[in-house]
Amino acid sequence: MALSAKVAGALPTQNRDISPLVLSSDLYASPLPQRLVLAVAVGKKYDSSSPAKIEIQAPESSETKVLDTKLYRSGLPQGRGVYVSEPVLPTAGIWKARLITRGEKVPFVLQVQSTPIGPSVGTLASKSASPTPSETMGVNPICTREPPCALHKTSLDTVIGTGKPVAVLFATPALCQSQYCGPVLNELLKIYKKYPEITFVHVEIYKSNRGVELSPTVEAWGIESEPWFFTVDGAGTVVGRLDGAFGREEMVKQLNALQSN
Repeated sequence: MALSAKVAGALPTQNRDISPLVLSSDLYASPLPQRLVLAVAVGKKYDSSSPAKIEIQAPESSETKVLDTKLYRSGLPQGRGVYVSEPVLPTAGIWKARLITRGEKVPFVLQVQSTPIGPSVGTLASKSASPTPSETMGVNPICTREPPCALHKTSLDTVIGTGKPVAVLFATPALCQSQYCGPVLNELLKIYKKYPEITFVHVEIYKSNRGVELSPTVEAWGIESEPWFFTVDGAGTVVGRLDGAFGREEMVKQLNALQSN
């Protein structure tokens, strides 16, 4: 099964020039803040320069809340920065939302599930194996980056929950539907050596370049989009996660937190 190319929550622009594109793929009902990430298109181009806020409204509610966003550009494709906010979404269902930017309020929706699809913060990470050069698990190639990266030497089942922190990137540079996978992996390769106490593993999404059948590790983790970045403490508990699009700054923040855990 190929991962969906659908951009969650995006609505037809109805002749509007500004289009908010929700890149978060796994929003769920929780009393804790969650990372909501948007890309913004203006006409046929992306905009990553204008200030923006997000207004949200829960199902069956007339109250609204306006959230600040932070714009991240470093390590992302040129001109394709993302806007990140941290809403609290305690209720499952369809949330109304508006992007406030350039003097306009542009409506869109957020699909909030009752439970998360992938591993969430505070849960145990899967201890399933991941492909390595000596045990590919039927995955070929185990890295679609050119040249292949060096983050495939260790299988996740040998390190998760063994007392050592782990950082896992699920990404497919050659087959990425969002086109964020390659830049994200390249940024990780620039910084991972600064954290020698953390084991880094890159996992491809698909079993082959056909881009149809998911790799066994992706199926075990239950993720349904790409890219994803997880930080896992020595006890095997997920302590951080990023999805959709993220650059160096957000990964460094999570790695620093993992290192000091």
